[in-house]
This record gives sequence, C-alpha cells and structure tokens, in this order.
Amino acid sequence: MTRPSTHTRPLSPHLGIYRFGPHMIASIVHRVTGDTLATLGALMLLGWLGAIAAGAAAYAKFTDLAWSLPGKVVLVGLTWIFFQHLFSGLRHLYLDTGAGYELKTNRAMAIATFVLSVIATALLWGMIMMDGLNG
Repeated sequence: MTRPSTHTRPLSPHLGIYRFGPHMIASIVHRVTGDTLATLGALMLLGWLGAIAAGAAAYAKFTDLAWSLPGKVVLVGLTWIFFQHLFSGLRHLYLDTGAGYELKTNRAMAIATFVLSVIATALLWGMIMMDGLNG
C-alpha cells in the first residue's frame, strides 16, 4: 500500500511564467476551427449532396435555406472559420521551420491570423454579394 507523500510537489513552471496571449488564443482557435470545419462543413456538404440527389425541389429548398438570413450567417461563419484555419495553419507551418518564436514576431503573427481572416472573409462575401446584385 502506498503512503501519501509528505513532500509538496512543485507546480509546473508554465503556471507561473506564461501569460495568456494572442499566440495561445490562435492555437486554441486553430483546433476549434479545424473541428468545426470537419463536422459542420461535412454536414453542410452532405446536406447539399443529398439535396442534389433528391431532385430539383429538394435542391431549391436547400438553396433557399442557404440564402436565407440564418443560412447566410452560417455560411459567413464557415467562411471565416475556413480562412482563420488556413492562416493559422500557415502560421504553424512557418513556426515548424524554427522561425518566428521571438515574442514580438509570434504575437504579431497570431494577431495577423485574425485580422487576415476577417479581411479575407469580408472580401469574399463582398464579391459574392456584388455578383448577386449584378447578376
């Protein structure tokens, strides 16, 4: 039988020296966006393919739902998730080369992933909406 230790074990050093920063948020968001793309994106794809297979009436219902306000919110959200995951993945690829671990550089790259994903989403949806108005 084991006896409880009378020694107090030290805490991991990361609990006292790391501050929660943009690089940590970017890493967590990267994991969440990957899971969301895998699940929600797959469900959307399967729904779309099912609607195509079910015929013209089902496809028309699907497109009506997709272009309704709640559908657009989901599509814009998925677009942001895609771009966030893309830019964060590029950030991780750059970090895998051994570069970019300086605090200022790492912080700037983490913030850039969020800024670039918002800009890319706005540009893409701006083009989609302009095309919808023109055609």
